[in-house]
Amino acid sequence: MRMVDIISKKRDGKALSTEEIQFFIDGYTNGEIPDYQASALAMAIFFQDMNDQERADLTMAMVGSGDTIDLSAIEGIKVDKHSTGGVGDTTTLVLAPLVAAVGVPVAKMSGRGLGHTGGTIDKLESIEGFHIELDKKDFIDLVNRDKVAVIGQSGNLTPADKKMYALRDVTGTVNSIPLIASSIMSKKIAAGADAIVLDVKTGAGAFMKTDEDAENLAHAMVRIGNNVGRNTMAVISDMSQPLGEAIGNALEVKEAIDTLKGQGPEDLTELVLVLGSQMVVLAKKAATLDEARTKLMEVIENGAALEKFKTFLSNQGGDASIVDHPEKLPQAKYQIEVPAKTSGFVSQIVADEIGIAAMILGAGRATKEDEINLAVGLMLRKKVGDAVKEGESLVTIFADQEDVENVKAKIYENIQISAHATAPTLVHKVITE
Repeated sequence: MRMVDIISKKRDGKALSTEEIQFFIDGYTNGEIPDYQASALAMAIFFQDMNDQERADLTMAMVGSGDTIDLSAIEGIKVDKHSTGGVGDTTTLVLAPLVAAVGVPVAKMSGRGLGHTGGTIDKLESIEGFHIELDKKDFIDLVNRDKVAVIGQSGNLTPADKKMYALRDVTGTVNSIPLIASSIMSKKIAAGADAIVLDVKTGAGAFMKTDEDAENLAHAMVRIGNNVGRNTMAVISDMSQPLGEAIGNALEVKEAIDTLKGQGPEDLTELVLVLGSQMVVLAKKAATLDEARTKLMEVIENGAALEKFKTFLSNQGGDASIVDHPEKLPQAKYQIEVPAKTSGFVSQIVADEIGIAAMILGAGRATKEDEINLAVGLMLRKKVGDAVKEGESLVTIFADQEDVENVKAKIYENIQISAHATAPTLVHKVITE
């Protein structure tokens, strides 16, 4: 088998066999196939696409390129959730204890963020003492006993995907549905989930800017999951404006606590209930989405979800007293209001640009080496569709320096006030095939 023949075959729009895809992934992972040939194949895939079988084969070849995590010692159906990313996306912090409180085992591997704000791990490390370094036995024991634990990603999970992703980044082939879908799904499958709920974002703050692109990606990932024996579904949700009100690590932890108390922002609460209901049904802890939603609302109302969050934190060395005393979380030195310059209705909040404003403060990373300031960030005081009067606060800046004029300017550029506005639809579509 020769790599040049595989490239030519895909260039001409023909389907690659399972063996040809495996040959490519094996050779590229171990260094026998050079970057220029891998680049040529990625570009051929970009233009010629892949069918469902090819996508599933590519995913499983990448799964097999490194470590896989065996979660069979954990009782019950393990359901994982993946978000394609956004601004102020606090869902994992709420979902993990929430669905665990109704008996769904959550054995989650999470990463650090590169971009606007930190990843789930960064957010959890806002809590003093919390650690993600657990050996496999402790991880499994915690999930069996208390239904929830979160660890950092293994260094050797899907090494083929890591190499491919770095290559796509510099060859103009990132925006390829089969390559994105197989990249995401390979990591989820390698991490041992039995079932997967995908939160595919659409809008200005999302990787997929249009509904059509988000739907194409969602269908691709759901088909891959179902074709390789993982029960998979996707929710397409809005990211034209940031989710919730908090953007920044400690601020998002506080927002997650509020949401678990039933006092969180409407949009975050609704999305968590939609995603959580799917997880509960996939885990066979409820027969219908309505029954699942009722169970989730019950554990919020009776305090069981909040107690589960405390247990989860203390199990991993974290100071659980922050749940009752959020002032113990890292605090920024200054709180600076950004007042509205006119009256009207908020008609647009450009999510990715507001995320960049938070990153400028230090809430996120521009490069892998950057250190995050866990205390800083933004709190949105108005969302799209809200009425606002001149002089009312649009955003509160949480900063460690007084001079934040550049951040203020970015906020003003990316929040529009008009005579009329309506709130965007949060959940655009649910995809199960």
